[in-house]
Order: sequence, then C-alpha cells, then structure tokens
Amino acid sequence: MKSISKILVAIIVLLSYTSCNAQTKNQKTETVKIYGNCGMCESTIEKAGNTKNQANVDWDKEIKMATISYDSLKTSKEDILKRIALSGYDSETFLAPNDTYSSLPSCCQYERAEKTIAKVHETKIEMETKDHSMHSDEIIATQETNALSVVFDTYFSVKDALVKTDGNTASAKATELLLAINKVKMETLKMDVHMVWMKILDNLKEDAEHIADTKDASHQRDHFNTLSKSLYEVMKLSKQETPIYYQFCPMANDGKGANWLSKEETIKNPYYGSQMLSCGKTVETLKE
Repeated sequence: MKSISKILVAIIVLLSYTSCNAQTKNQKTETVKIYGNCGMCESTIEKAGNTKNQANVDWDKEIKMATISYDSLKTSKEDILKRIALSGYDSETFLAPNDTYSSLPSCCQYERAEKTIAKVHETKIEMETKDHSMHSDEIIATQETNALSVVFDTYFSVKDALVKTDGNTASAKATELLLAINKVKMETLKMDVHMVWMKILDNLKEDAEHIADTKDASHQRDHFNTLSKSLYEVMKLSKQETPIYYQFCPMANDGKGANWLSKEETIKNPYYGSQMLSCGKTVETLKE
C-alpha cells in the first residue's frame, strides 16, 4: 500500500513539474507604451487586456508603460493590444477608433500620439525650402502605399493562379501574401485605413493560411471569396495608382455570388476559370 502511495505521489510531482515547465516555456513577457492618464484608465486598460489563463496586463499610469505576460500558444501581444485599442487606448502598434476615444471620460482623454507627430511634421515643413517641402498627409500616403502595395500585388497573383485553376501556384503565392500581410506596419497607415486593417487582419491571415495550406483549388476559392471581401474594405480607402475593378460572379459560392478584385476591366473569373471565364461583371471601380 505504501509503495502505491509513493508511486502516486511521484506521478503527481512529475505532472506538476511538467505543467509548470510547459507554462514557463510558453510564457512571454514584454513591455509596451500605452497612452492614458489616470486610475480609471488603468482599470479599463487592464480589464481589456487581461484574459484568464492567457494574458495579464499591468499598466503603470506614471510612466505609461504596460508589462504584458501571455501564453504565446494561446494569444499574442498584437491581440492583446488590439483589445486595448478597441477600448479606447492607443499604443505604439494600434490606434483606438476616434469615436471610442471621444466617448472616454474627460479625465481619461489623454493627448494622442498622432497629434504630436503631426506637429513635428509641420515644424519640419516650415524649416524646409518650398521646393522640397512635403505635407504630413503626403508622407503618410507614401508610407501607406509602400506598406500595402506588396499585399495587393500578391493578392492579384493569387487571383491569376485561380483563374488558371492552378492550385500549386495559388498556394505558393498565398504563402507570399501571408508574409506580406505580416510585414505591414500599422503605424504607417492613415487613421481610417489603420482602423479597417486592424479589424480585418485576423481574417486576412486565416484566409491566406487556408489557401497556402492546400493545393485544392475548390477549397482555395472558398477562402479567396472572403479574402477578397476583406481586401476590398482596405483598397477602397487606399490610394491607387491605377483603377482597381471590383467584380462579381452571381454563380459562384453555391449561387450566392462572390466578388474579387482585378487590375483588368476584362472579366477573368477566378472561381470557375476556363469553365466560365467571362462570367461576371464589374460592380465598382476604385480610383485614386
């Protein structure tokens, strides 16, 4: 009986050690800047960021810095900061929606970082010569174009592969698309584009991953439909060098219809390829 008890104790100790070791291995701790003013801000920030058994946020109102500890297998720093932004508080990665910020109590309405940045740009513009000046909105537009152009171009490559019903190429291009999505720096995007990108980012990644993980064109097309809807929301707010055509096939998606984006006005259907290459129409033209 004593032997059995010793064995059970040993098993419990071993399991406890393994559990603790796994928790330590997966846990990450980082410090980030989060803007706010008071104790009420602290409560809101921590409540928005904390998730049971996944994430813990400790925000210092004096230095405006948060220590974030999280299980890297269950969540990410980006997901935590996104929740905090949606509750009204800017960080260096995500900006809160304007209406959410405006609804904060007056004592919580901190000075927003983008205002300071705008003042810095204005000072530089006044000091530069007229021939070499550039307005802050032009700087932002250039940064935004550079950040998103690779995403858009790679999306069009996925579309072209699906037009040819080439699952191998679509998979390879979707892998490139996922890399391009992950490289976008949200702080370079204009406020309206930034807010849309923040909301659709998870869906973009999920759809790109699904297309990349299979060579089956039918399954790829299912996710290309939702991928296209998400990117449309960004493209219609972004500066385009050439017209982009938002097109629609009424037969796709089991008769429910599906959209896609194209640099060509001529219809080349990515949902049916050669079977019904010209099925569809342009429903909107996105211009500069």
